[in-house]
Amino acid sequence: MNGWAWTALGLHLGWAGFAFGIRAAVQRRRTGDAGFRGISGRPGEAAWWAGVLFVAALLGGAAAPVAALAGVSSLDGGAALHGVGLAVALAGMALTTVAQMAMGASWRVGVDAGERTALVTSGVFAHVRNPVFTAMAVTALGLGLMVPNLIAGAALVALVAAVQLQVRVVEEPYLASLHGDEYAAYSAGTGRFLPGVGRRTT
Repeated sequence: MNGWAWTALGLHLGWAGFAFGIRAAVQRRRTGDAGFRGISGRPGEAAWWAGVLFVAALLGGAAAPVAALAGVSSLDGGAALHGVGLAVALAGMALTTVAQMAMGASWRVGVDAGERTALVTSGVFAHVRNPVFTAMAVTALGLGLMVPNLIAGAALVALVAAVQLQVRVVEEPYLASLHGDEYAAYSAGTGRFLPGVGRRTT
């Protein structure tokens, strides 16, 4: 089990470092702006909770394998479950990279309501409106299967809650206000997190 926990910890730290640190460095080099906008909303508001839960999910994702290494009880699904988790995690990481790169200059962490960015509708965004978040959830699921304990489960729940709040409360209203009819048409024909699922009707 320790080998899987070490692998999960290394993958989580490497994925987080690449998805945020290296991606931000690339963004700064290309555009002069790292793309970080921080947590939206005031403390206690839904948008604020989205940011807090996202941070909690990232920390929990690292804490789960650390807890496993410390001897905290985990489900033992055998090598098959851990292997499936590894495959799912690697697929999620690859999709995260593809989706982030597809955003180009519009890539951001957080939202600045006064900022104008281009609406990205090509590549993976032609099929799903939020492929980065979908990829992150897939990655978290895979890492959780590699070290299936309560902390990993809580981290996955926190991530899903954070993503739902961020998309529905922060990003969709922002994009609808910014892009008007263009976003309305795009969101009516494209799924929120999965192809064809969650298309907006209003």
